[in-house]
Amino acid sequence: MKRVQILALTVIVMALAFYYTVNWVYGDKPADIRYLDKQIAKLNESLITAQILSNELDRVYNLFEENLAESKSDEVAKDASMDFLNTLTKTLDSLGITTIYMRPKPRITGRISVETPYDLEIRCNYKQFGVLMAKLESAMRLIQVNEFHVKNGIERLKNTKDESILAEQNIELKISTLTLLKGKNNG
Repeated sequence: MKRVQILALTVIVMALAFYYTVNWVYGDKPADIRYLDKQIAKLNESLITAQILSNELDRVYNLFEENLAESKSDEVAKDASMDFLNTLTKTLDSLGITTIYMRPKPRITGRISVETPYDLEIRCNYKQFGVLMAKLESAMRLIQVNEFHVKNGIERLKNTKDESILAEQNIELKISTLTLLKGKNNG
């Protein structure tokens, strides 16, 4: 009988120890852990967002660096910037686009920006033209495509007998580079 009493007493002590451990040692910790897991997930989302914004801000910084002039007479704002013309010529050559002409126009000076227009005529197929537009859009220089005209009228079809010539089009482009002016006194 003594064994049964010792066993019963041991079971009661173990039950009390378990009850004490569950209620006072661990207590609300599983709920706290679930709450903290949710907080960690939210903070990780914020971290990922911050990293994405940081990468985008680097691109914005580079855009400002390439397109911000101290004054209207700064190198970036000068008429027919040679850097831009060289980059444009290299891009056209790398795409296999024939340049018929490229004419810089007089710049248009505004209060907060300088616009330098260019007239171009190129000869290329539609795929090359699409790639050129994508490259102009993704360039670090702010480039605005003001107008383009594809010369593919009916008279061209009548006068051409070779179909391979019809694959390429003459395209007139009017583009502008935009330069932002820094500060209130831009003179």
